[in-house]
Amino acid sequence: MIANYGYKDGSGEYFISIDNDKCDGCGDCVKFCPYNVLEVGEDENDPFREVFVARVREEHRKKIKYSCAPCKPVRGRVELPCVAACKPLAISHSW
Repeated sequence: MIANYGYKDGSGEYFISIDNDKCDGCGDCVKFCPYNVLEVGEDENDPFREVFVARVREEHRKKIKYSCAPCKPVRGRVELPCVAACKPLAISHSW
């Protein structure tokens, strides 16, 4: 199941998607996120799952546009630190 964190407003769509079927809860994305946006915890979509997964911290869910902005490339498409750190390729951003 893919967990989408974020929102859409008049300026665009700002989502971090985490494929919980691919995420192994290793926490590498947490280590590489310089703004402490991510954490590892229980799968909120599957409370019976015994493996922890990456998720967006509650306090960042309604301000991802701003929380993740410092990592957003000025030009072109550059892989964000959390995405690059995710070996199972479970994380993606909408921008």
